[in-house]
Amino acid sequence: MIIASDWKDYEIIDMADGQKLEKWGNVKLIRPDPQIIWKEKTHPNEWNNANAVYSRSKTGGGSWEYKAKIAPSWKVSYKNLTFNVKLMGFKHTGLFPEQAANWDWMIEKIAKAKREIKVLNLFAYTGGATVACAYAGASVCHVDSSKGMVEFAKENILASKLDKKPVRYIIDDVFKFVQREIRRGNKYDAIIMDPPSYGRGSNGEVWQFENSISDLVKLCEKVLSDKPLFFLINSYTTGISSKVLSNILEINLGKYNGKISDGEVGLPMRNSKLILPCGIFSRFETN
Repeated sequence: MIIASDWKDYEIIDMADGQKLEKWGNVKLIRPDPQIIWKEKTHPNEWNNANAVYSRSKTGGGSWEYKAKIAPSWKVSYKNLTFNVKLMGFKHTGLFPEQAANWDWMIEKIAKAKREIKVLNLFAYTGGATVACAYAGASVCHVDSSKGMVEFAKENILASKLDKKPVRYIIDDVFKFVQREIRRGNKYDAIIMDPPSYGRGSNGEVWQFENSISDLVKLCEKVLSDKPLFFLINSYTTGISSKVLSNILEINLGKYNGKISDGEVGLPMRNSKLILPCGIFSRFETN
């Protein structure tokens, strides 16, 4: 497991009974998490100070209940990167803090490459990885089917004062975009993808992780440069092992001279040995 333990503006204060109490800057939130199956609270009194609580509905979906006034958006920083945080639908805040462990890895890989690196970020959401790669000096093609998420990503690039960096934003279905890039002959040195379990493209195209991920990786191999730096897959799909992702990378990228690793991403709880598992990853990388 790789653990995002270097945050200053984010922490898990406590977690119990299917919920986590988090601090985002000066804002405290309670959000559900299916991995938290134990009942015991370590800091029971802290839970009374939350600014907002996300509760799931029995009929599906959920909503935020505000306990105190919160700004429509606010900023949090991770090292030299700055991000906007907003309370969004389905318990989201626009940022997955556990991915900081991958941001550090990407930044180091790009910096050590000592050459121009072109990154393709698919299912790029609000651009955490885009910001990290741009900060490291790479040019980035940011692809997501949601116009709102792409606008959010632009805000994050601005927040980190990276708006002069070469970032291209594309609102499109990832399959269709990669197919066009193949026809154009465009190549990338690094590919990142963080696909949903289920989703729809900009024109209603259906994505289902189990049925689509292998085909997408196979397609993406055709836009890799002759000297690929890395290929990273993240997943939050229940029931999928990180070894499955590594197997897919081995099948499609095994011909390259690189190594493949996999595991979980996690977040530590404050002043505790408890770690919250948050998702899985697999990485292909070259020296």
